[in-house]
Amino acid sequence: MDTSINRNRLFVGSCFALITTAMAFAIRAGVLTQLGKEFALNATELGYVNQMAFLGFPIAMIIGGPLYNALGPKRIAWVAFATHFLGLVMTIFAGGFWTLLLSTFFVGFGNGMVEAACNPMIADMYDGNVTTKMLNRFHMWFPGGIVIGSLVSKFMTDAGLGWQAQIGVILIPAAIYAFYFLGQKFPASKVEGGHSTSENLKSMLSPLYIFMLACMALTAISEFGPTQWVGPILGRAGASPMLILALVTGLMAVGRYFAGPIVHRLNPTGVLWGSAVITCLGIFLMSRATGGMVYASAVIFAIGVCYFWPTMVGFVAEYLPRTGAVGMSIIGGMGMFSTSIFQPIIGGWLDNEKAAATARNLTGADAELAAGQATLGYMTIFPAILIVAFGILYFVMRKRSAEHSKLQQA
Repeated sequence: MDTSINRNRLFVGSCFALITTAMAFAIRAGVLTQLGKEFALNATELGYVNQMAFLGFPIAMIIGGPLYNALGPKRIAWVAFATHFLGLVMTIFAGGFWTLLLSTFFVGFGNGMVEAACNPMIADMYDGNVTTKMLNRFHMWFPGGIVIGSLVSKFMTDAGLGWQAQIGVILIPAAIYAFYFLGQKFPASKVEGGHSTSENLKSMLSPLYIFMLACMALTAISEFGPTQWVGPILGRAGASPMLILALVTGLMAVGRYFAGPIVHRLNPTGVLWGSAVITCLGIFLMSRATGGMVYASAVIFAIGVCYFWPTMVGFVAEYLPRTGAVGMSIIGGMGMFSTSIFQPIIGGWLDNEKAAATARNLTGADAELAAGQATLGYMTIFPAILIVAFGILYFVMRKRSAEHSKLQQA
């Protein structure tokens, strides 16, 4: 390893870059209701604003991932900072719906560029088991950063500070990661042997990989649907939406940091199947709960979604290794792309349910509560489908494992 590279400084900078990504996610969820009032936007229009963040992410990964070997992490990381800075400043000075769409896309693009630069850079800086350990520590800061952003948004809102000030806070970790990266020598890409990109793409045409892509679309929206809409949906449920978001993501951070090796030793398909059942139960309970029971339901939901994302990526790495890094990048991109597609759909559900509540002579907070609970009820569809899909996957993979064992014994 090149001793002129300050690995610790680059790693800390990467963590602050991911915190920037996570805080953007959390604070956007926290100010969504304020944005709706400020610009007279309905829930469907707010859904399109959310969509831009999740759409920018996979587009950045599709562009930045394949160019990593050619451009190197330094250039990609500075593109991430430039688009983060541009998007956040444009959001602060937004004049309406269309400006919000563009600015939010830039923030999402910056988020994706952070992943495109930092994941392979960390892999290039470390070897062996240390790589896995450092990547786990890096990814802990996504839920960890959401906890920070959620609490910041809550306290600033309670203090009467507007959405512009809250968006401005995200510039702080962005400036910190720029400082850590400034003037540093970045590692060269490890272009090692293995399967070519064409072989990776050919392997991605397998029925199992396509099946996992479809499942990833549903696991991602099961996780990000309730959390990104936590304010409009649970704002009248008698619990603090941002404390719920902090609770959910805090539990996810702890679970991923301490239980990752345990989950790795377990059957991934069993983890996915169990996660689908618990997630479905958690969303269902949240759609019925008010007051303190919302927090209890959120804990169940957090346990359910905690291992969805890392286990899906881990499944691809373990059972579909010929898809390579491209396969893992595309599975993650599918998760974010799916989440972007469903944002205006969720907003439409919320608008329709508000109209239905009004037609039942409900008004004010009662109408908003009824609409939010009904919208959560719709979201149980996603994990309910996964219960069936992962159940089938569990038995198929168990049968395949048994047949493989017989062949080895023969």
